[in-house]
Amino acid sequence: MDAFEASANVPREEFSFDHRPETGQSFENALAKVRSGKRLTVDDAVELLTTGTESDGIDLGRKELVLEAADRRRAEVVGEEVTFVANLNNNVTTACNVGCLFCNFKDAAQRFEADHDGENDGFTKTPAESREIVGDAVERGIYEVCSVSGLHPALALDDEHREALEARAADPAVDASDAAELNYKPPEAYEEDPGTYVEQIRAMNVDGVHVHSMTPEEAYHARRGTDWSYEEVFRRLKAAGLDSVPGTAAEILVDEVREVICPGKIGTEEWLEAMAAAASVGLDTTATIMYGHVENEAHRALHLERIRELQDRTGAITEFVPLSFVHPETPLAERGMVEEGASVHEDELMIAVSRLFLDNVEHIQSSWVKYGDAQGLKLLNCGADDFMGTILSEEITKRAGGDYGEFRSFDEYAEMIEAIGRVPVERSTDYEQRRRIDPEAGTPGPTLGPKADGTPLL
Repeated sequence: MDAFEASANVPREEFSFDHRPETGQSFENALAKVRSGKRLTVDDAVELLTTGTESDGIDLGRKELVLEAADRRRAEVVGEEVTFVANLNNNVTTACNVGCLFCNFKDAAQRFEADHDGENDGFTKTPAESREIVGDAVERGIYEVCSVSGLHPALALDDEHREALEARAADPAVDASDAAELNYKPPEAYEEDPGTYVEQIRAMNVDGVHVHSMTPEEAYHARRGTDWSYEEVFRRLKAAGLDSVPGTAAEILVDEVREVICPGKIGTEEWLEAMAAAASVGLDTTATIMYGHVENEAHRALHLERIRELQDRTGAITEFVPLSFVHPETPLAERGMVEEGASVHEDELMIAVSRLFLDNVEHIQSSWVKYGDAQGLKLLNCGADDFMGTILSEEITKRAGGDYGEFRSFDEYAEMIEAIGRVPVERSTDYEQRRRIDPEAGTPGPTLGPKADGTPLL
């Protein structure tokens, strides 16, 4: 194999972004800073992500130096354990009008209206249905339910919010553009009533299961049409049973990229504001990056800087989750804006540089749903230490064209993690509760969930 591999995703070069992977730093100096333990700059991160901006493509020899440094840092910070959580994904609805070009999970909300005459492959769950689904999974031993959903126009924070939205919608002074921005229709306009966010959180709060939900984008939806702060929104959700907040909807935290891939979504500063507000009311958070579409390495580095600065302020981020863009069934691919996602070399460098740059975030996750088993395990030797969760259901990646599974058993986890010489550990969402798994003791099952007793999670 040649020492250099040309960058695969040609369409990225066609976007005239202000931020480009050009620095006054050198790869050698950036690597020296890594080895000395100094905090990295954005320019350092760009050099490491590109294996040197002075040449096109990825230098495979240099890449290995970055991966080795990240793996050493991982061992110093968290040791040899590889963690995972027993969890369920219960996404409430695919109804959404935001129109993000990277997403094939969500469906135009008009298709869910009661008088719609066409087909609709999406879904909306009532609070009662959510409770039944989560209750069954709790009986089977899960610790966490994760819920990330579309922005259904009928979803309000609570009854008070619904009254405010209905008053605004009925106000003759509200013109068409303001009404469109409000993005509200009453539940009776739809075949299924999603209830309110508070009702859904209460429904999923079964027997003490950990509820991980309400992204910054959903929090924005839960305060639209009011002057309520994000703190007020998260305070009400916490009272309903919300335990932690997923830092998704981040995509790339650089507005010139967001204007291309998700112009209807909240901007970088509002995402950061919502995350800080969640932390301020005592909620743990995670953070993500979705890369491998139209962005470049400078955007990835800037994103990492914004996450690190947020963690410096809040200390609430329990893990960072790089998400490699799954492109086949998305509007970005259909419009010819993206021909393929990130290469395996980019995936490895993204994990590694995340570990090296985010010196204040303890855990870096490798997502087997995004990367598959073989590459997911490889990334555990590139700086990652967490291998996601059992995911009893996963619709988002599947609908975007993902090829990998929707469920991972404890014995599969134990076998794979031991195969790379590491220690399998069941964890809680916040990593505070941990149990080392001994495969020789029999087929392992979860023990940390409110009703978990070691029975295999089937």
